Amino acid sequence: MKLPVYLDNNATTPCDPRILEIMLPWFTEKFGNAASTSHQYGWEAAEAVKIGREQIASLIGADSKEIIFTSGATESDNLAIKGVFEMYGTIGDHIITVETEHKAVLDTCHQLEKRGARISYLKVNREGFINCEELESEITDRTILIAVMYANNETGVIQPIREIAAIAKKHRIIFFTDATQAIGKLPVNVQQDGIDLLALSAHKIYGPKGVGALYVRRKNPRVRLIAQIDGGNHEMGMRSGTLNVPGIVGLGKACELSQASLSVESNLIASLRDYLENSLLKLKGCFRNGPEVNRSPQVTNLRFANCRASDLMIHLNKDIAVSSGSACSSASPEPSHVLIAMGLTEEEARSSIRFSLGRFTTKEELDYTIHKIMEEVEQERSIFI
Repeated sequence: MKLPVYLDNNATTPCDPRILEIMLPWFTEKFGNAASTSHQYGWEAAEAVKIGREQIASLIGADSKEIIFTSGATESDNLAIKGVFEMYGTIGDHIITVETEHKAVLDTCHQLEKRGARISYLKVNREGFINCEELESEITDRTILIAVMYANNETGVIQPIREIAAIAKKHRIIFFTDATQAIGKLPVNVQQDGIDLLALSAHKIYGPKGVGALYVRRKNPRVRLIAQIDGGNHEMGMRSGTLNVPGIVGLGKACELSQASLSVESNLIASLRDYLENSLLKLKGCFRNGPEVNRSPQVTNLRFANCRASDLMIHLNKDIAVSSGSACSSASPEPSHVLIAMGLTEEEARSSIRFSLGRFTTKEELDYTIHKIMEEVEQERSIFI
């Protein structure tokens, strides 16, 4: 068993060797620019991009022409939210989102507020769910977008996506979801779920970093966006720039592998997650943050009373890789905004750790983790002030 045990798969996943293998020729032998239409190198690259689009579309139930390539989910979030605001600004200026969204969504909304946007931030209950009646009550004749994360990156909470989509459709409002932590783990289907815009990222599903996609609905309704990066009219005019062909090949393969093993892999990871969680919950003063059901299979967020998570992780960092929340917020001294929004006190939030499992997690690693966590928690509590 290799140390440290890696249990931070919501931050990023290791690249699957099968994905790396298929990517490698596109760095050296097949290095063409997909926009080069006058020779074989470009034709090969364009065909690889086409296949990648089809693999992504197949995983989420979309048409390949609805897939726009980006550098990752953060860019996809920005393109979706800013793109809608700028395209539909003459119709309205109001966006509804949730207090527990990823910072890529919240910070984008904060920026738009400086440009005159009005943002409603929905509250969540103790388990992290929104109230759909409250959501509908926030809608005005100036509402142009509802942005709600599919599965939360810190607690795994799965929001009632189809109910939200039905409300959006009823009021003729565009519905966007950051599905970064749902893709490859849950059966996401943009048609059945009623999603108009969807963000995803390769490195959360065992693909490479630096590549992602945005699904943009083409009919019923046709969603249009103002590009945020100009310079060549690539990606149907929504995102200019030379395409990352090796990354797209990797993302496509990641989606193909996820689709082939979705149910079996998710069930296996959920059983390992439950084993870890149930073992640690036997510790006195250990509590789960979030629901027992209606959550993504790979993550549990646990609170250890009278034990600072930061101190605990310092003592564990050579043995176990975990986090106290989103990787994008790890440099912040503030407690998790997700847990605070769920009603936890600052002390409770600072006593919480996120464990996120993945494709390569083993029971042996979890047994080691359980033993080390129990040992260190008791040690920390003995000196906790």
